[in-house]
Amino acid sequence: MRMELRKAIDQAFAQALLELRAQRASEALVWLERAHILTQRHPLLHARSHWLMLRAGWQSGDRREVLGQMPRILAALLFSRIWVPLGNIGRARVSALRPMPISEELRRLLE
Repeated sequence: MRMELRKAIDQAFAQALLELRAQRASEALVWLERAHILTQRHPLLHARSHWLMLRAGWQSGDRREVLGQMPRILAALLFSRIWVPLGNIGRARVSALRPMPISEELRRLLE
């Protein structure tokens, strides 16, 4: 993994954890969506993004998010190296199979 990508991933997770500790789940989810996009091809990191989304859902009382993240954690571990929908933000409110637009910044980090 390139150093620039690793730094971006570490920053996204660090910011998400700060927001979770401050009880700001919705702000944490913004960072976790970014982390999810950046980690989709890395099974353990990809699963971590879903685990933290589950925690954010729990913290905010969002049952749909909690239940939606459970199968995504397992899928991240099993399928990340085979196929992922590029740009998908990983939230329970969007299809896990749907590719989504990706910003130029994130596209550059993923090249």
